[in-house]
Amino acid sequence: MSSRERLFALVCLLPWGITFAVFWLYPLLYAFGMSLLDYHALLGAREFVGLGNYVALLRDDLFWRALRNTALFTLGTVPITIGLALILALLLDSHLVLWRGLWQSTLLLPSVTSLVVLALIFTNLYARQGYLNAVLSSLGLPYPERGWLQEPSTALPAIMLMDIWASVGYYTLLLLAGLQAIPREYDEVALLAGATFWQRLRWVTLPLLRPMLAFALVLNTIKAVQVFVEVYIMTRGGPLGATTTLVYLVFVNAFEHVDRMGYAAALAYGVFALIGLLAAVQLRLLRRHQQWSSSASSALS
Repeated sequence: MSSRERLFALVCLLPWGITFAVFWLYPLLYAFGMSLLDYHALLGAREFVGLGNYVALLRDDLFWRALRNTALFTLGTVPITIGLALILALLLDSHLVLWRGLWQSTLLLPSVTSLVVLALIFTNLYARQGYLNAVLSSLGLPYPERGWLQEPSTALPAIMLMDIWASVGYYTLLLLAGLQAIPREYDEVALLAGATFWQRLRWVTLPLLRPMLAFALVLNTIKAVQVFVEVYIMTRGGPLGATTTLVYLVFVNAFEHVDRMGYAAALAYGVFALIGLLAAVQLRLLRRHQQWSSSASSALS
């Protein structure tokens, strides 16, 4: 590549570089600097405390409760969402479902609907006199009399159920795109070799779908760790902190307790580190997909 070509490439990359530096790198570094301060937003008072905010974070019982709630939310939604999405994608990719275009459009509707609107709808659905309690009452089944979002034991599972319903369609379409990108010749050869449906799924489809599965899994996991809108609209972290998550705790400390802006920045960096760990897992999964694809090709040869 000549120097003129390099210069042209740099000029083309310049807008992206400026955007990256101004809207991502600078806020990231500024937040880290703020996490080292005892910062009062209204008074503008700043005092350097070093790692004091991080030490206070590890000693905060509310942080550990929020971490526990976030972990429960992630573990309770991601496997179910991806599992249901995979089943629906396999059904839509088969010849067992009629009007596949209609079903694909229907599955996309929750994803293109405002999450605030969905949260308000489900808030009414879970209310004491809501539709869910009315149905359970008519069937003679037990239900929380104060409403699903007012009981500490049911509030977080109720939000998890809404998240699964709202997310499964989007990940179904992602996995369906991955299935349709797999050459049909692999499946046909396995079928001619006498492989059953489960054998073809285990040794052909899933290995070749692994990159898209890894992408969907990590994307949904990061989304689950960052859950905020549902909690803010439906419960405000209650009842009794049963639905307080990490990102909601960042919001509370940054914008409701404005004298804890530095602590909120430290907490945000904790969330950032957790997401970075998940990104590392994604890279590991994507590196391994080539080995799976090679084993699938060997099984067919």
